[in-house]
Amino acid sequence: MSLRSDRWFQHPSKETRFQHLSAMRANGHVPESFVGKPIIGIFNSWSDLNSCNAPHKELVEFVKRGVLLAGGYPLEMHTITTPADFMKPSDLPYRNLMAMDVEETIRALPIDGAVMLCECDKTTPAQLMGAASSNIPTLQLAAGHRASGSFRGKKVNYGTDLWKLMDDYNAGLMSEEEWKELEKCISCTQGGCPVMGTSSTMKCVSEVLGMMLPNTSTIPATHASRKWAAEETGKRIVSMVKEGLTPSRLMTEAAFDNAIKLLAALGGSTNAVIHLTAIAGRLGISIPLKRYEELSANVPILVNLQPSGEHSMDDFFEAGGLGSVINKLLPELDATCLSALGTTLEESYRHYESFRDDIIYSVDEPYKTEAGIAVLTGNLAPSGAILKRAASSFINGKHRGKAIVFDSYEEMHEIIDSEELEVDETSILVLRNCGPVGEGMPEWGALPIPKKLLKQGVRDMVRISDARMSGTSYGTNILHVSPEAQLGGPIAAIRTGDWIEVNLEESTLNVELTETEINERMKDWAPVRLHKRGFMKLHTDHVLQADEGCDLDFLRPKTKEEVIFIEPTVGRG
Repeated sequence: MSLRSDRWFQHPSKETRFQHLSAMRANGHVPESFVGKPIIGIFNSWSDLNSCNAPHKELVEFVKRGVLLAGGYPLEMHTITTPADFMKPSDLPYRNLMAMDVEETIRALPIDGAVMLCECDKTTPAQLMGAASSNIPTLQLAAGHRASGSFRGKKVNYGTDLWKLMDDYNAGLMSEEEWKELEKCISCTQGGCPVMGTSSTMKCVSEVLGMMLPNTSTIPATHASRKWAAEETGKRIVSMVKEGLTPSRLMTEAAFDNAIKLLAALGGSTNAVIHLTAIAGRLGISIPLKRYEELSANVPILVNLQPSGEHSMDDFFEAGGLGSVINKLLPELDATCLSALGTTLEESYRHYESFRDDIIYSVDEPYKTEAGIAVLTGNLAPSGAILKRAASSFINGKHRGKAIVFDSYEEMHEIIDSEELEVDETSILVLRNCGPVGEGMPEWGALPIPKKLLKQGVRDMVRISDARMSGTSYGTNILHVSPEAQLGGPIAAIRTGDWIEVNLEESTLNVELTETEINERMKDWAPVRLHKRGFMKLHTDHVLQADEGCDLDFLRPKTKEEVIFIEPTVGRG
């Protein structure tokens, strides 16, 4: 068996071979233990600021055991991580930095296969992007979701329930004492958000793409099966190296089509639109924005999970987990695509059952018929904008309302709760200058409902932005408006008082201005904020727009033919 690591450890040059073997001995790795065996790099992304990924500090040992049991040799290494709760103004740019970290680490080091330890929102797509670009056999292992909390006798989930309770607090329906009590009990274990937010969505997407072992994506962080999954992942990656089963063989065009359909069936996060586009783009596969709407048009929601439903990820796991959903969805998928086992989806998932029909539904009798992503275009969003149908109370028809425009997140917070704000439930809130170039595209798109409306019982209204929203959020939030305001997109021309029309039947988003009026207003336009140095300067100069996945332009081949997996020249250091 020819191994990639042989180029380091069985190099024809005695001097080069000596250097590499001696360097391994310094860390206690004797040649008799690893030379000629598949060397598995285990990419650990935990940190003391990332509670989602923290379980990997322990799980990594079970991955190592699995690798050893299968005849491989494990080497643990660390990458940056992307704790969504803390990274400001946004963790999205650092998805790209983490992807570079993963790719370059693989490319430069003697690794035959990789296990990527993921969980928090951007770690999963970052690792998939890096794996796609380096193309050695790779598997992901998730840390698992955290347990639901308990607040005054009721189960509460970090994410969706938090946003609802925050509205209650702002409406004066919760006391300061209750608010402080909630902070202590809503998030009491490590792991990802316990709802179908971005973290859970991307784990499920990874699994259907063949990058995670079947039915391991939805195991809770606190469940013993998570350790079993870690050991099995370690065993399987050694076999994948021997089989030469690489990401490019798993993440095919058909596999991405399957992922988009699964996204709809789960009522998954809008962030997956950006991430899937970026991952596919690394392989020279283009996913036009309209593809998301077309592929999900006839796929209903099969799971009753927050934020589109009622239940938690613990309930989903007990009901059968992702394996049972893929089983039910098989007739809608290309079941000849490969799973991480190297067998077809049909062979890998046909035996999974579901055990609660109030949580996992069937295609014939779904939880909701209106699922998927609505893609809107018009003079306000020439390159597109998206709306998550399942999380919106505004599903069909059209809405016309007067714009209330905020030029920044800070301005919005200064004004939104003023009693003098001229707003009613028909108004359309617009937040701009928060796109990929402007602010790194933070999750600011679920603008808060003004307090004066919350007190009237209003819990949803139309909101438009060039930002993203949390996968745990809900509401009629029109997101990812492209081109963004910071690049002079038409959203930069809107003024408070302009009339905007949203038409879901015709998939349009328009401001009632002529092209001449928009152009006239843009004569005095200038960018609001520019990054001066560091990675954010690099990001600003090279980031693609939301409809193209927000990757860096120099990391993305334009066609499949331009995808080249470059190996380093191995010689003396």
